[in-house]
Amino acid sequence: MEFKTISDIENPLFNRREIEGEIHTEVSPSRQEVAKLLSDKFSVPVENIKIRTIMGKFGSQVFIINTNIYKSKEERNKVEIIKKKDAIFEQKFAEEQNSKEKPVEVKEEVDNQPEEVKEENSE
Repeated sequence: MEFKTISDIENPLFNRREIEGEIHTEVSPSRQEVAKLLSDKFSVPVENIKIRTIMGKFGSQVFIINTNIYKSKEERNKVEIIKKKDAIFEQKFAEEQNSKEKPVEVKEEVDNQPEEVKEENSE
């Protein structure tokens, strides 16, 4: 995925940067992919990014992205209305971050069972 900035406007009234850009990719990018890409490119946390639109034309591999990047999460929450798709995106992102931080423990319950139960399960 490659990102090209079309316009980058600083808006001091709302304490944000309004960015319009193009993404060249084979498939439609998800909000998570776009947020991660913008976070890496502009060195800001994902929580400070509000993705307004991801637009593409049929058969095209170019997608136009409109985003707002705020100075903090609190600034973003003051200005932006949290829509259902944004809430779902934030929930998925939080779950993804939590799964990276906590290693998953694999338990094998079959080995802890008595020998009689193991023989019944194998039949």
